[in-house]
Amino acid sequence: MIGAEVSLGDVTDELVGIFRDPRILLGIPLALLGALFMSFGAQYQHRGVEKVERLSGKSTGGLTKAQLFSLVRRPSWVAGTVMLGLAIVCQLAALSVAPLILVQPLGAIALVITTLLNARLSGHKPTRQSLVAIVACVGGIFLFVTIAAFFATEHAITSNQLLIILGILVVVILVFGFLWLGFRRRMRALFYITAAGVIYGFVATLAKVVISRIQNGQFEWLTLLCLIALLSAVAFGAYFVQTAYSVGPPDLVIAGLTVIDPLVAVLIGLLVLGEASTAPLWALIGFAVAGAIAVWGVIQLTRFHPQIVSESQELPIRRGSDGDAPA
Repeated sequence: MIGAEVSLGDVTDELVGIFRDPRILLGIPLALLGALFMSFGAQYQHRGVEKVERLSGKSTGGLTKAQLFSLVRRPSWVAGTVMLGLAIVCQLAALSVAPLILVQPLGAIALVITTLLNARLSGHKPTRQSLVAIVACVGGIFLFVTIAAFFATEHAITSNQLLIILGILVVVILVFGFLWLGFRRRMRALFYITAAGVIYGFVATLAKVVISRIQNGQFEWLTLLCLIALLSAVAFGAYFVQTAYSVGPPDLVIAGLTVIDPLVAVLIGLLVLGEASTAPLWALIGFAVAGAIAVWGVIQLTRFHPQIVSESQELPIRRGSDGDAPA
């Protein structure tokens, strides 16, 4: 009997997330509203990028400076940018009341909305394989959120942790910058999506850091450095996102962002910020399994997305079944 009481007490102590601070639940509807704005924003921005590329006649090697300036004159792209701005506001509001590892993955709902929008507008209905990939993306992320809701905790962020995050971000930007300079004419959608997702994972983390420090009255040189790094990461990530729209359908771009972005942010939260310090071993294993499922879904979607498959059939590539049949 005593052993049962001790065991129940241990379980209660472990479930510290929503039970310790019910405000955490407020971050969920805010994050979902942000996902809705993200879906429509992605669709409109993709439309603007397509129009600019079609008018300029150039669609390889990433967007040029002239194309970037042309985007700001496209009403559809501007409307999409406003919607994405509203999505960021909702996300920042969610981050102000809930832990990073709970709020960030909820953006995966944007993938479902964007898939439905893109299917309706492009005429490319999802296939069974692409639907399985989407279910894997969303299912993996929501499994992650379910675990995080019970074990996510917040701690004061130290200066050393901030410097570690900033140092890793510099390395990440240099690596992707080097790859882009050397191989951009051979890069496909997956590279740009991955680059944007990884960089935006740091954006979410730095946004959380800046918000927390301002709330605690710690606006000093290190907070200012984080803000500068945040704006720089937004600029680099935005370029990769716009280029991704030029080489891939919007729901594929959103799939990568809503999986890679939160996974990177969560890894930072787990390994650097200690937001899962109360989680038992089985919860950490659950995080890893859920993340692997979601990543597998993104990879499968890049292979079997109906719009990509359809467009690849239109390329002048000689295939094994081409030509006359053997006599």
